Amino acid sequence: MEDARNGDYFVVKALENGVQVIGLTRGQDTRFHHTEKLDKGEIIIAQFTDHTSAVKIRGKAEVMTKHGNLESGI
Repeated sequence: MEDARNGDYFVVKALENGVQVIGLTRGQDTRFHHTEKLDKGEIIIAQFTDHTSAVKIRGKAEVMTKHGNLESGI
């Protein structure tokens, strides 16, 4: 099994102002633990870790992963 500290990277590119990228915790209780707000054209490069098991994206954005690309908020 892959070590979570060396987890997959992903890129989020905001296609509009005010896109929120929200990190969710691992464990029994899933909780929000980090939020970033992006304006149109901004990107964030993030990684799944021991603490981050999922990401929620609010707004129109392009998400790029090794599994492919997709758009949110359309």
